[in-house]
Amino acid sequence: MDITLMVALVIALALFFDFTNGFHDTANAMATPIATGAIKPKTAVALAAVLNLVGAFLSTEVAKTVSGGIIREGNDGIQITPEIIFAGLMGAILWNMITWLKGLPSSSSHALFGGLIGAAAAGIGFHSINLESLLQKVILPAIFAPLIAGIVAYICTRVAYALTSRHDPETGSKLTQKRGGFRTGQIFTSSLVALAHGTNDAQKTMGIITLVLIAAGTQDPGSGPQFWVIAACAFAIAIGTYAGGWRIIRTMGAGLTEVKPAQGFAAESSTASAILASSHLGFALSTTQVASGSVIGSGMGRKGTTVRWGMVGRIALGWLFTLPAAGIVGALTAILVKTGVVGVVIAAVAGTAAVLYMFLVSRKSQVGHHNAVEVEEAGQAVRFAKKKALARARAAERAKANKPKDAQR
Repeated sequence: MDITLMVALVIALALFFDFTNGFHDTANAMATPIATGAIKPKTAVALAAVLNLVGAFLSTEVAKTVSGGIIREGNDGIQITPEIIFAGLMGAILWNMITWLKGLPSSSSHALFGGLIGAAAAGIGFHSINLESLLQKVILPAIFAPLIAGIVAYICTRVAYALTSRHDPETGSKLTQKRGGFRTGQIFTSSLVALAHGTNDAQKTMGIITLVLIAAGTQDPGSGPQFWVIAACAFAIAIGTYAGGWRIIRTMGAGLTEVKPAQGFAAESSTASAILASSHLGFALSTTQVASGSVIGSGMGRKGTTVRWGMVGRIALGWLFTLPAAGIVGALTAILVKTGVVGVVIAAVAGTAAVLYMFLVSRKSQVGHHNAVEVEEAGQAVRFAKKKALARARAAERAKANKPKDAQR
C-alpha cells in the first residue's frame, strides 16, 4: 500500500481512537457531579468537552512519552512502520468499545499501550519495546496512582465531614448538616478534572500521530507534535466527550458507592491533582484508574456507607486484562497486515464490522442522559445501617404513641 495512503489511514484511525477515548472517559470528570445533582447531565458533558479541548493545548509532555518512549524508534532504535501503528490502534479501539458496551471504566491509555506493544512485538520483535520506559512511565503509575488518589480522597472526605459536622449544644447529639456548598464546589473540581484529562489523554493520540509521521519520514525523530496534530486531537477528544459515554457514567456515578456532595468534591480534587502532576512529569497515567480509586476512597471515607466491592472487582479485572487483551488484538492484526495490502483491507473491514456490531447491540438497551444516573436513587449502591436504625426507632415511637388511644377504646 502507498505510504501516503497508509499514513492517512492511520491518522484517521488515531482520531477515531481519540473520539472513543473522549466518550469512554467523560465519566472521570462528570459522573459524581451528575450523581449529586450539582450539574445537569447535558450541561456536564458540554462543559467537559470544552475543557478537554482547552486542556489538550496546555501540555505535550505525555505526547513525547508515547512518540519516543514506549517504542524504540529513530537512529538508535528500530524503524516502526505505519502498519504496526495501525495494528496497535485496532487493538486499542476494539477493547475500548467492548468495555464501553459493558459499562466498565477501563483504561483507554493502557488499551493504547497494550495494542502498540502487542503489534510491535509480533511485527518487529520484543527488542522494539523500551521496557525501562514502560515500567517507569506506565506500569508503576498504574499501580500507585489509584492507591494514592484513593487514600487522598479518603482523608479529604473524613476531613470534610469532620469540619462540617454540628452538635446540639444541650444534648451533644449530632444535628443534620446540609453541605450544599460542596455541591457548588463540585462544579469547579469536576471542571478541573476535565481540564486535566485534556492535558493527559489527548496527548496520547498526539503521540501516536507524531510516531506515524516519524515512521513515514515526514518528521524528525525525537521532535514533538505539530500544531495541526494538537488541534485535530483536541477537537476529536472534545467531540467524543460531548457524545457522553453514559454507560460508564452510570457505573462511576452509582455503581461503586453512593456519592454525596462532600465525597464528590474530595474525589474530584484528588483526581485532578494526580492527573495534573502526572501530565507535568510526562507520565501517561490512566485517568480512569485514578478517578475510580478516588471514588472508592471517598466512599470508604464516609461513615455508614458500604462500597460495592463486587463492582470494584469487575473493574479491577478490566484493568488487569486491558494491556494483554489489547496486545493480543494488536499482535493478531500486525500478523495480518504483514501479508500486504490484502491483510490491511481485511483488518480494516473486520474492525469496522466489529465496531458497528457493538454499536447496534448497545441500541437494544440504550443508556443516555435521561437514565444514566438517577440522582434520587443513587444510594442503591450503598447500605446505610444508621438510616435503617433510625427508621426502626421512629416506628417504635409511633407505636408507643398509639398505645394509650388503643387502651381507651
